[in-house]
Amino acid sequence: MISIQNAEHYLWGEGCESWHLVKTDQLSIIQERVAPGKGEAKHFHQQANQFFFILEGEAVLEVDNQIHRLAAQQGIYVPAGVVHQMRNENITDVVFTVTSTPKSHGDRVEVNS
Repeated sequence: MISIQNAEHYLWGEGCESWHLVKTDQLSIIQERVAPGKGEAKHFHQQANQFFFILEGEAVLEVDNQIHRLAAQQGIYVPAGVVHQMRNENITDVVFTVTSTPKSHGDRVEVNS
């Protein structure tokens, strides 16, 4: 059984953290928390297809220059090769899962904004 209490944990950015719920070469499921006003750099994955699903809060996910505002219990699919950026423009944390197949670590290419 896995939970954020016993999963591999890491910090990234300023005030952001992640937990590996599933970590194999073929499948990655990560729960993430992004602090208010924080987010990640625009990037894409060469191989990984991803599905983002919001658990708490509201996230802004920019996908191929289109802005999507996702509330709790909403998700969006991002195919490999598509530039995207997750950010939190609200005053409360956003908590979400990102499912990647195959794994996304080591597959990321940052894009200059």
